[in-house]
Amino acid sequence: MSHSHLHLSRRHFLAGTAAATGLSALALPASLLTAAQVQQLKLGLVTYNWGKDWDVPTLIKNCAETGFAGVELRSTHKHGVEITLDSQARQEVKQRFADSPVELVGLGSACEYHAADPQVVQNNIQETKAFVKLCQDVGGSGVKVRPNGLPADVPVEKTLEQIGRALNVVGKYAADHGVQIRVEVHGKGTQEIPHMKTIMDVADHPNVVVCWNCNPTDMNGLGFEHNYQLLDNRMGTVHIHDLRPGKNNYPWERLFPLLRKCAAPGFTGWCLLEDGPIPTDIPQAMRENKQRFDELA
Repeated sequence: MSHSHLHLSRRHFLAGTAAATGLSALALPASLLTAAQVQQLKLGLVTYNWGKDWDVPTLIKNCAETGFAGVELRSTHKHGVEITLDSQARQEVKQRFADSPVELVGLGSACEYHAADPQVVQNNIQETKAFVKLCQDVGGSGVKVRPNGLPADVPVEKTLEQIGRALNVVGKYAADHGVQIRVEVHGKGTQEIPHMKTIMDVADHPNVVVCWNCNPTDMNGLGFEHNYQLLDNRMGTVHIHDLRPGKNNYPWERLFPLLRKCAAPGFTGWCLLEDGPIPTDIPQAMRENKQRFDELA
């Protein structure tokens, strides 16, 4: 069900309850009326880099014990959930997550569509489709893809349109398999928010959403809030970084209120921790991040 439909159904429920008790909807407490408008944010982990050396049972154990509700499995890491898996192995992965309190949020591919060579682009489209099928088989809800730069000898607008058109192809295929395509704000040049908006304006299939990546470039141009609003209506997931004080200077106190108000139809509410520097004690760092996330979210 879409966000808008969910909001409508909640309002109809509240109105119906009011009518049944002889009250008008306007007499309901403000907290009840506004609750449906607040986005529920959820904390998960991207295996890049804190979980890159953990197999699936260890990932599930560490996430469950530290309060991380989900995980995005980045390709090439020790978990081994790759497009080469046979059907039995896929079923085993699906069952492990189904039997746990941790949700398999999705798969993190490195598929990209900016190359000047059309065959390279086509190969990436085919690989994306393989990740979509894998995601469906293991019970995930989406596949992360990315732009990854702008070829120097090609006009920028041509590359941006090419990326958008490729995203529509994989977005339609993924929709037929019940899997979302999540486009990471990524790559030199392509991570500039106005360029990402151009890509997403071309990639207008509703199954193609943004994976906001919390980059320093989010503050460029007209500033953070302006850039965020350019993509708010296409938001799907968020890659956050280490939230602990002093670890980075991203404006978390400005981001989270915007996410809580996000009404994009494809927004999942998942905020997935993806960070480069690896702490000495990763589970302890995860616990501290969970505490900070709860304060922000």
